[in-house]
Amino acid sequence: MSKRLIAAGASMLISTGIAQAQGIHISPAGTPATMIGAAENFSGHVAVDIKAAGDSAQQGSVGMVDFAPGARTAWHTHPVGQLLVVTDGKGWIQQDGQTRQNIQAGDVVWIDADVRHWHGAAATTGMRHMAVTYLKNGKNADWKELVSDAQYNPR
Repeated sequence: MSKRLIAAGASMLISTGIAQAQGIHISPAGTPATMIGAAENFSGHVAVDIKAAGDSAQQGSVGMVDFAPGARTAWHTHPVGQLLVVTDGKGWIQQDGQTRQNIQAGDVVWIDADVRHWHGAAATTGMRHMAVTYLKNGKNADWKELVSDAQYNPR
């Protein structure tokens, strides 16, 4: 008897979940088109593929970002924080006032809200990461000045 009740309850939960689903929205690969990173926000060659479907862009943004060797972001902050998932290559990330850190494929990085930082590829190796940022008052980043060559690769 109890097995039947558990099975019936599970069935109700599953069917309830299906009934509450509003729909599935798919954006085909390649839409929108890849953008080249804006020169005021990136140094070097950076390609950005925004990943959004349905109204997901109203909550934040997801981008697959490809950095050529030596390419990097400008200094910036995020009002709600940022999640990076490094999928290929090797790179660096640095919080203002701290030592630059190595990141590589498989690493997952969380940057707290309002932490001034930059990230990008290593000097001789490209890097790709998925960047997830969230909106606060319609904004997901506050861009600052470009990272100088001396800041990027101190000797």
